[in-house]
Amino acid sequence: MNRRHFLRAAGACLALPFLGRAAEKLPPKRLVAIHVPLGMMPQFFFPMAGGTSSPYLELIAAHRGQFTVFSGLSHPGVDGNHHAGQCFLTGAPHPGQPTFRNSLSLDQFVAEKIGLENRFPSLALAVKNGDHYGDSLSVSRAGVGIPAEASPRRLYRSLFVAGTPEEKAATMRRIEAGGSVLDLVLDKAARLEKSVAPEDRARLDQYFQSVRELEGRLQRSLAWENRPKPRVDYPEPKDIADANLVIEKSKLMFDLIRLALQTDSTRVVTLSLSTFSVVPHVPGVKSETHGLTHHGNEPEKIAELRQIEAAQISALGYLIQTLRDTKETGASLLDQTQVLYGSCLGNANSHSNQNLPVILAGGGFQHGRYLASDTTNNTPLANLFVSMLQRLGLETDKFASSTGTLRGLEA
Repeated sequence: MNRRHFLRAAGACLALPFLGRAAEKLPPKRLVAIHVPLGMMPQFFFPMAGGTSSPYLELIAAHRGQFTVFSGLSHPGVDGNHHAGQCFLTGAPHPGQPTFRNSLSLDQFVAEKIGLENRFPSLALAVKNGDHYGDSLSVSRAGVGIPAEASPRRLYRSLFVAGTPEEKAATMRRIEAGGSVLDLVLDKAARLEKSVAPEDRARLDQYFQSVRELEGRLQRSLAWENRPKPRVDYPEPKDIADANLVIEKSKLMFDLIRLALQTDSTRVVTLSLSTFSVVPHVPGVKSETHGLTHHGNEPEKIAELRQIEAAQISALGYLIQTLRDTKETGASLLDQTQVLYGSCLGNANSHSNQNLPVILAGGGFQHGRYLASDTTNNTPLANLFVSMLQRLGLETDKFASSTGTLRGLEA
């Protein structure tokens, strides 16, 4: 190496610690994506023509400058009514078909770029009663759904409670055993690969991809196991046994999401808020939610469902407020956190997957607007995803079915 190259390299090495210290002063960018599988009644969610508010949006009017509401967005080719929920962050077409294969979700794409230095590259969470389509929004690069954590207590302990020496040793043994199992599996799969039929090649490739992703997670878990966990001024929660307390369960998850972001335990979170198979403890509600979504325009059913959805929107306001109230260097937690809230059902009564209800809060965007696209010939929801990715600092101009970015979010 000549002297000029040496000095150039040395200068870079000397400058890096200084740049690192400067970068530490800037809070990280984050993503939270929330899905409500049963959607929102469009007549109460979307603003009227020429307006900027609606009955539901009035419930969070105090945060009007902190969010944008969209209409006329959907995923091209994503049909299958409730099956579409698993595609909210992927846009993979035709769920429910025998040949369907999901694709990488938005959160996992982001986690690969900005989450690998955290204890949890991402968190997949759920509030649910039973198992339904789209309980987890997170899908790996291999197209495999990542199971969602539904226990606030387990989530809290994994984030903030240090295990005893015996528990840590047991965890290390499980991680090492997992690595040994993967070695055995890969050895057998490699031998199988030599004789697999051509039509099964894609399936085997997907399997290999899943194993490699799992191996990476095990390695990261091993690296983090002996590092101390952050301490928080928040008591360990108990799981709420009554599934009908869905709003209370949602707010508890919101609290834990805020703590996970605030402590930089993760920068990427997904949350499915399912009201399938529950009769929410909301004033004026006496019926199961899914049945109410098929209201057939009966006034009594619409009135009950409106109470449930209004309570859900009010809970979103609670999350926005807690993120606004949490201060960090030069900003609030909300300023650096994109909160995507929406559904893959545009109208549950008709099982429509068009004109999806979508809100984006925080993240440093120019908010306080209603961005309306054509409600018949919809704009790809993935266009919004590309705008979000670019705001996160990721250099990409394409995701899923996107055709560009979504205009109107920048000053």
